[in-house]
Amino acid sequence: MSSSDPRSPGHRSRRPSRRERAARQQPNAGTGEVSDVHREDGVRLQKVLADAGLGSRRACESLIAEGRVEVDGVVVRELGTRIDPESQAVHVDTFRITTQADRVYLALNKPAKVVTSMSDPEGRKTIADYLRDRPERLFYVGRLDYDTEGLLLLTNDGDLSNRLTHPSYEVPKTYLAQVRGPVPKDAGARLRDGIELEDGIAHADSFRLLDSTPGHALVELVLHSGRNRIVRRMLEAVGTPVERLVRTHFGPIALAEQRPGKLRTLRPHEVGELMKAVKL
Repeated sequence: MSSSDPRSPGHRSRRPSRRERAARQQPNAGTGEVSDVHREDGVRLQKVLADAGLGSRRACESLIAEGRVEVDGVVVRELGTRIDPESQAVHVDTFRITTQADRVYLALNKPAKVVTSMSDPEGRKTIADYLRDRPERLFYVGRLDYDTEGLLLLTNDGDLSNRLTHPSYEVPKTYLAQVRGPVPKDAGARLRDGIELEDGIAHADSFRLLDSTPGHALVELVLHSGRNRIVRRMLEAVGTPVERLVRTHFGPIALAEQRPGKLRTLRPHEVGELMKAVKL
């Protein structure tokens, strides 16, 4: 390590010039205040962006120069800016990015007949069977019942997990259900107006009949509630018992073509969309 390296024991830190300090400071939007986000002992911002999967260092430098990067709410255009990725919030194009290297964000297509738990006293298959190679302690987000398939999120980000499951943030979930038909003409209106269940009224955000054959129908239901077996209970209450149920979306995250039993890592923009949905 050379003596000119700031990490060198013999290096004496040079006090930044007025111009350099000004370049590292930008007005906080809406307040007019000036905030210095630079941390002398931090990590270069372009490296933080590159490590988060936003492209090469050069591509990340372009993001900074174009004014598309914010640190703690402050637009940063100075390429020499260093930050603390453990404590400072970074947004790119208004979406927050993950700067903590140990954070994990996964999507699992849970098959039917799998318990949403890390263990089961009855010896049934659990989601832990799909996580045996993962060293992290993961939380599942949005339980799915034993017979329900589809999108399940897993993370070790406790703050995000708590917000995604908290009713006040109203993150919508989308389900496809094969039901016993025919579907009553007033089913959608009743579901949107609210169904009286034993644990309170439950409302659907939207309801669509997608297909119908003699004795069966395919419907789509969107709702915020995460109560136990809520979709099955609502559809049974309007006379259309569920034969098969799949969650296809959790907020902005889509199951798409992911195969049953398969895990995938969420892309940086997907994590950012989740964080934006819960105001992180």
